[in-house]
Amino acid sequence: MAMAASPRPAFDASAVRLERDQPYLRLQSVSVFVHDLDRSLHFFVNQLGFQLAFDARTVGRPFVAIAPPDGTANLTLVVPDPKSEQFKLIGRNTQIAFITEDVLAKFREWSKRGVNFHINPRLRRMKWSAASSHAPESASSEPGPVWGGVFARFRDPDGNSYSLVSFDEVTHEIEAQRRAVAEKLEAERRAAQELEIAKQVQARLFPQNLPALQSLEFAGVCLPARHVGGDYYDFLQLGPARVGLVIGDVSGKGIAAALLMANLQANLRSQCAIAIDQPQRLLCAVNQLFGENTANAAFATLFFADYDDVTRRLRYVNCGHLPPLLLHADHSLERLNSTATILGAFKEWECSLAECQIAPGDTLILYTDGITESFNPAGEEFGEARLEEALRQHSHLSSQSLLDAIVEQVRHFSPHEQHDDITLITAKCQAV
Repeated sequence: MAMAASPRPAFDASAVRLERDQPYLRLQSVSVFVHDLDRSLHFFVNQLGFQLAFDARTVGRPFVAIAPPDGTANLTLVVPDPKSEQFKLIGRNTQIAFITEDVLAKFREWSKRGVNFHINPRLRRMKWSAASSHAPESASSEPGPVWGGVFARFRDPDGNSYSLVSFDEVTHEIEAQRRAVAEKLEAERRAAQELEIAKQVQARLFPQNLPALQSLEFAGVCLPARHVGGDYYDFLQLGPARVGLVIGDVSGKGIAAALLMANLQANLRSQCAIAIDQPQRLLCAVNQLFGENTANAAFATLFFADYDDVTRRLRYVNCGHLPPLLLHADHSLERLNSTATILGAFKEWECSLAECQIAPGDTLILYTDGITESFNPAGEEFGEARLEEALRQHSHLSSQSLLDAIVEQVRHFSPHEQHDDITLITAKCQAV
């Protein structure tokens, strides 16, 4: 009979102690002496439902290790030398007891598979023997813990005898564990469902329709590292032929950052009416609202730009954000550096306005550090230099194709699990 060892846990993780002065300890194996390993394996694996844990016959040794379904210990089936004392132990009471929550169910299952029970299940009060902890005995007047339960005995093909027992306390504990596991799984299911809903809600917070402009083609994307994230981008309709390009990065990750991002977005959209003539006043109001509605440690970097479709003028405020890159048609590169500090960290806050002229053929990209700080397996960051190279390489593409090409290049550079939100806006100026 050829059998391969079934993969199973090397140890019971639930028994591992964190305190090193109390090292992990478990029962590894108990030896059972048999005449024929193939016959015994068939009995334990095919009839009792055990697993083959280790097969020493492949290295020329006369034993195999098997494990019950829960994998907490091994039985080592050994073929002893016929002249040894161990050979005389074959066919005797092994003093090994298997515990289950339902002896009757196991009795019916194993009986159908041909297991020989020489003591059928019977109800009795039992206690562990003071002399031996291997098998249950009938309750007596001797002191010691007594349990109610069911008891049966069966033999393997060599006549080795084993006990099959259940205790009320064990059954109750198993049911309690099952309830705990079911409750945990249900809580995890609800949490996953709520995260999925949060993901869908946040996706709706990003622009669903792009403002129509004649001279500027643009696109944006946000790819959270988790279900939801703290990156933010937006296209705000500021009036006829005016659009606001916004990108931001809220401190933190996950649900907390997503809530702060929603707060920042709500503040911007509610206040953007004053951005037409006074973008500095807009951002001062946003800083005040963001600071008042969030924890002291929360802050955000933000780049806000007001683009005029008629004059192709871009007025902007960079609140501690990574400098957007403006690649001109003549291949010169301009960085739109910070003009103010981060939002939400200071009550006394002010900003200055900068502007630049965008001409047909120019390409602008706004991004978060999820792009530049993506790292490869060697720990090297993607960085601004690679981003600039990608911008120059793909600047001939449409804004959407350029966006897709940059994201794909970042993911190819950093193929492992994404560690930070990736957010990008691309914009291309066109001749009207």
